[in-house]
Amino acid sequence: MQKRENQKPTHHDVMPSMAKFLSDLWFEGDFREQPHYLSEIFKRILETDLGDDKDLRSKMMECIKTSEMLAETLEPFSDKQIQKACNKIITA
Repeated sequence: MQKRENQKPTHHDVMPSMAKFLSDLWFEGDFREQPHYLSEIFKRILETDLGDDKDLRSKMMECIKTSEMLAETLEPFSDKQIQKACNKIITA
């Protein structure tokens, strides 16, 4: 969705933007596996001295939680259903 110069986005722009984001994200790779990938990466980081940073640990846990929530929310739907819904919202 393109913004016109000097035009502020409205609340009506949120859902099409979110739909485009989800569509792009979902079909960029297998998002259903992202929580697992993040967990694996973060576990390895936690085994290093860098993993002792409590602020970093907190951020990593939030990333995993957000990724899990999105994957769980979209789990019941097929890729085709997700793409169709996103396209419908984007073009609305």
